[in-house]
Amino acid sequence: MDNDVSAGSGTTTVVGRLALGITLLAFGLGNTDVINGVSAADAVSLAHYVGGVALFVAGLFAFRDGDSVNGTAFSALGALWFTWAVTAGGSANAAGLFLLLFALVTLSLTLAGGDQLTQGTYGLFFVSLVLLAIAEFGTSGSLTKVGGWFAVAAGAVAWYAATAALAHWPTVLPRRAAGRGVTATG
Repeated sequence: MDNDVSAGSGTTTVVGRLALGITLLAFGLGNTDVINGVSAADAVSLAHYVGGVALFVAGLFAFRDGDSVNGTAFSALGALWFTWAVTAGGSANAAGLFLLLFALVTLSLTLAGGDQLTQGTYGLFFVSLVLLAIAEFGTSGSLTKVGGWFAVAAGAVAWYAATAALAHWPTVLPRRAAGRGVTATG
């Protein structure tokens, strides 16, 4: 099994992925209603400090280390989490618009490339934000729960990516050798 544990700029990337993972898990679980009495509003302080401040600072350190990809991702997501936390409680349409704009940023991050875990994190987060935005515009509780589960999945992938870098676990799927596994008959 391939043990590619590329961690970008090392510690900065691990801290950024942990901050994003924890924030996404709290945000997602709050939207799923799976834990009695816990809502997305309960994730606001965590999103403010861990998702906002810590992620933004990790982005600045990534820029300092010359890692413009993670610097852009972490600082942009940090600014967005911070803004979401301080503006929580607005109208449903304003929240939907904010989530849709947030989704555009995550779409850019997904399309920017990177390793499988990073693209998986941003891709799942993008789907989550689109579903949550539609749910806000249409006031759909069931769509909110589905969007929450996508955020939970994104958080789990981000957490795994950080933990894998620290523990030297595999971070890529093994590839089959070309020409193996397919036989011609005839």
